[in-house]
Amino acid sequence: MIRLDLATCALALMAAGAAHADDTHERARAAEPATRVQQPRHAVHDHAVHDDHSGSGPTESEAAHVPPPPPTRSMDPMTNERMIELMGMNDAAAFGSVILDRLEWRSADSSRAWAAQGWFGDDYHKLWAKTEGAWHDGEYESRNELLWNRIFSRWWSVQAGVRYDTGVGPERTWAAVGVQGLAPQWFEVEATLYVGEQGRAAARIAAERDLLLTQRLIMQPRIEVSAYSKEDAANGIAAGISKTELGLRVRYEIRRELAPYVGLAWTHARGRNPDHVRGSGPDDSEMHAVIGLRAWF
Repeated sequence: MIRLDLATCALALMAAGAAHADDTHERARAAEPATRVQQPRHAVHDHAVHDDHSGSGPTESEAAHVPPPPPTRSMDPMTNERMIELMGMNDAAAFGSVILDRLEWRSADSSRAWAAQGWFGDDYHKLWAKTEGAWHDGEYESRNELLWNRIFSRWWSVQAGVRYDTGVGPERTWAAVGVQGLAPQWFEVEATLYVGEQGRAAARIAAERDLLLTQRLIMQPRIEVSAYSKEDAANGIAAGISKTELGLRVRYEIRRELAPYVGLAWTHARGRNPDHVRGSGPDDSEMHAVIGLRAWF
């Protein structure tokens, strides 16, 4: 009987110890944070990689950045007119420019030639002046235009005004209307129709493009064609396409406003003398080497 009682007591003590251990384990689990949840291995790995990135510190660019000091005082109240004046945002403000496109010497006949234009006005309306010509052995000829310029699209404007020609022959006056702008592929285009005295009419189209070889070395191909409805023997002008000029110039911009250049220019003219006007003489074609200067102000 004594042995049975001892065995019974031992079994009771073991059961009590196991219950106490289970209770202690449950209490420890209850004390752990609720966020400790079993996760897949890949999720734990990604989280660790993210923590490594976030703890890597600022990048080189971020470390070199120095933020500007905060403003020391608030901006004073101002009118819209004053804000527009300070920020230069007045679309109605007038401004102008003068561009000397070409001032050059030509090798074939040692002549000098020029082409320049200037304008003054606002973003929508401008007064535009153009002049182009050449002189040789004390004689010169020129085309001079005074035009009103009005923008009608993002890249194009319409021009209307008068043209005045001078030279060795009689002076001619024309009414002019045309367009000027930027065509696809960055070609700068001028196309103008003229109506003159005694039922004369004429047309002129010119196109050029700047090709950047470097930021300062620029190649410019150019074409210009002039046509007339009637012959003008006194001024050496034949009916039809009277003059064609192809040019290729390479300039170096010492500054954006100042650029010497060299190049080649080929001209084909009809009507330089009365025989040419009547079609009984040969046409004149010349190839020039040119040296010149381009500038704007």
